[in-house]
Amino acid sequence: MAELLHDYFTPGWRERTHACACGWQGDSRAMQMDLQDEVTDYACPECGNLLLIVSHPDREQVRRAAAAGHPEAIQQLALLEEAERYLGER
Repeated sequence: MAELLHDYFTPGWRERTHACACGWQGDSRAMQMDLQDEVTDYACPECGNLLLIVSHPDREQVRRAAAAGHPEAIQQLALLEEAERYLGER
């Protein structure tokens, strides 16, 4: 059964080792990634078994993580604010 990660900004989730029933072991960076609207699915590169589902952060989660000093959230928040300014000018 796949692990569901609700908080995208959970420290270390990319580096955590996952084990598949087929015997493969590795982290999300070695898995097959499938981007969906609300989540990203990560599957075993050997057998395709779904191992990890990561929820995409909403704007409020990005803001909270950025306020807490999370470097990736700070970058994402800057991009969101830039997009909001651009779209507001149209």
